[in-house]
Amino acid sequence: MRLALLQAPSPGGDIDGACAEAEAALAAAAAQGAAALVLPETFLPGYNLPDIAARALTPDSAPLRRLAEAARRHATALVVGFAERAAGRIHNSAVCFGADGSCLAHYRKVQLYGPREKAIYTPGEAFASFALGSENAALLICYDVEFAPHVKTLADRGVTLLLVPTANMAPFTHVVRHTVPAMAANHGVSIVYANLCGQEGELSYVGGSLIAGPHGEILAQAGETRALLVADLPPRDPARLSTQSADLRQPA
Repeated sequence: MRLALLQAPSPGGDIDGACAEAEAALAAAAAQGAAALVLPETFLPGYNLPDIAARALTPDSAPLRRLAEAARRHATALVVGFAERAAGRIHNSAVCFGADGSCLAHYRKVQLYGPREKAIYTPGEAFASFALGSENAALLICYDVEFAPHVKTLADRGVTLLLVPTANMAPFTHVVRHTVPAMAANHGVSIVYANLCGQEGELSYVGGSLIAGPHGEILAQAGETRALLVADLPPRDPARLSTQSADLRQPA
């Protein structure tokens, strides 16, 4: 399977501009034969906004309908990170639109990061897995993928591909350099990790978006600036896949 991700600066509240950039990236990814494109965390309306709760979108909002239609038009699945308003609460969410524009999965971030996120968002309570071509995929968001128990749980359920919008900022470069590839290797899953880049308020995003294969290999990785990555997942080699989950012992 060929997969793509967009690394870009935060739209900073410019939802129309964010949708236009997503549509252009989707067209480019589709032209290269990608089955899916992953956008960064809360790409709608942006990550570090003082009034993000007021700007949050409902799942049936016009911008998300626009992107669902773009996925259908380009016959390419699209993962969109967005700030969600639902039942009087705000969630840090992601949705995957299928190649036909339908909603394949809707996920709310379980592991909120730091006091700011915890003050704004209500955490999610459930994972979201779904079929994507030959892969059994699931959505995680940023900090979620740094928790080995979450990745293990999904791998034990048969998930082979994690699609991860993120907004990883300085100084946490170890996440893109070491943590994400190690999670892929230790649990035998491929990971598409789409980060922001550039500056937004006091935050400096580290970029480094990557696509990691199920044996921990880095198939493609961005630098610190805007990028569109496209990579083919390798065949899963049973002889190389981690057996940690089956081998795990729990000492007293």
